[in-house]
Amino acid sequence: MAKKETFTKSIEEGYTFKGPALTLGGAMLDKSCIPGLHVKIPMKTLNRHGLIAGATGSGKTKTLQIIAEQLSRQGVPSLLMDVKGDLSGIAVPSAGHPKIDERHEKIGLEFRASGSPVEFLSLSDEPGARLRATVSEFGPVLFSKILGLNETQSSIVSVIFKYCDDHDLPLLDLKDFRKVLQYLSTDGKDSIEAEYGRISSASVGAIMRRIVEIEQQDGDRFFGERSFVVDDLCATDSEGKGIVSIIRLTDIQDRPKLFSTFMLQILAEIYHQFEEVGDMEKPKLAIFIDEAHLVFEEASRALLDQIETIVKLIRSKGVGIFFVTQNPTDIPDDVLGQLGLKVQHALRAFTAKDRRAIKLAAENYPLTDYYEVSTLLTELGIGEAMVTALNEKGIPTPLVHTMLRAPESRMDVLTAAEIKEILSRSELIDFYNKEMDRESAYEILTDKMDQAREDEMRRERESARSKKSSRKTRGRRKKSTFDQILDTTTKRQIGRTIARELTRGLLGVLGVKR
Repeated sequence: MAKKETFTKSIEEGYTFKGPALTLGGAMLDKSCIPGLHVKIPMKTLNRHGLIAGATGSGKTKTLQIIAEQLSRQGVPSLLMDVKGDLSGIAVPSAGHPKIDERHEKIGLEFRASGSPVEFLSLSDEPGARLRATVSEFGPVLFSKILGLNETQSSIVSVIFKYCDDHDLPLLDLKDFRKVLQYLSTDGKDSIEAEYGRISSASVGAIMRRIVEIEQQDGDRFFGERSFVVDDLCATDSEGKGIVSIIRLTDIQDRPKLFSTFMLQILAEIYHQFEEVGDMEKPKLAIFIDEAHLVFEEASRALLDQIETIVKLIRSKGVGIFFVTQNPTDIPDDVLGQLGLKVQHALRAFTAKDRRAIKLAAENYPLTDYYEVSTLLTELGIGEAMVTALNEKGIPTPLVHTMLRAPESRMDVLTAAEIKEILSRSELIDFYNKEMDRESAYEILTDKMDQAREDEMRRERESARSKKSSRKTRGRRKKSTFDQILDTTTKRQIGRTIARELTRGLLGVLGVKR
């Protein structure tokens, strides 16, 4: 009994907050739930980011759903990256179930079914408002890091951006960038070398190959207009509920380069566009990255450095980022160290490597006198987790075995008809799904190169005509000189003959008279 009393006291003290908080579930000791002893997370520290980890089927996605719907109820919008396609149910109330009632009775928490306002977004052919960004908005540094370029190649990208700025060449999509590369390695080579120095053709070729790699993963669909305005992620509905923006990513699981490109751009855009607000009573926006290992496993060292920097700094903008993955080791240590909230679901130990990974995962959590963490991690049931957060003073709360509450919304996907109905009410779709292709670097340089080709061909034709005319003229001049000589000689001969005959005649006449 003393153990239970001290445990209860530590949880009550560790999870009691003055400001607004969300309730995850009930505290457990010796694998039994203590009714009325609730595990809460202060809204004030949710901008310190978080981790939701666990094996497949352990309940990670439902935990994400629980947090997002409670944030929505308190007026905090969120952005959900739905890789598996199972988050759309957050839009409609749960139908309820006896097992849900049983769970909430154990927790000592009333169950109230409700849905959240939802906006569907898309990077691909999935229905929803299209997400796009221009190449210019990425900037040379981020664009180079996404392409995984070395220092020399990155400097060429910086020169290209500068050249385009200086010559009013809008870089909107990848075909614009490719056209500029093509132009500066052919027609415009002398021009750019005169202004900015020599550009290696080998480096240009390497950059072109990296662009092709992104295009093969349909990355070109993401670059262009109309650019998505990140402030649209911070909307609330008429009742003051935060809108849950769901990006449907079910068809890009095999295209990690596109996923990581989009991820980093969104984070960078939010960081640059949002104002500094410091620590707020509740976050301005929460971002949930499901299947987070897709972001990191294909990322270059430069890309990882950029993500780490943004995660460190973006909290001052009132934004919390939550990574959802199978094992904490999927997240780089430098990023993992920035995550204040940790919700660890069950891990499975099928191999020696799995057992080592579990021991390593256990070391990421605060020490506790009440649990053998490495053992408990393999014994957690579905919908149970080990939880620790930051209290309002930024101090880690006690690690607690938690029976998580059930989502108040549907724990299943929407039907096609339900999705269509939500899409029909969307104002973002009408605005962002209009195709735009205004004049940019591609069109300007294509016209310039075509004009240069036409000018060159015209000069070649004129030169050819001039050479032909010159040959004819020289031919005529030679013939005229010859004719002139011939005519002069003939005339002289005829003149001599006539003069001789006249002389003879005159002499003959004179001779007769004489």
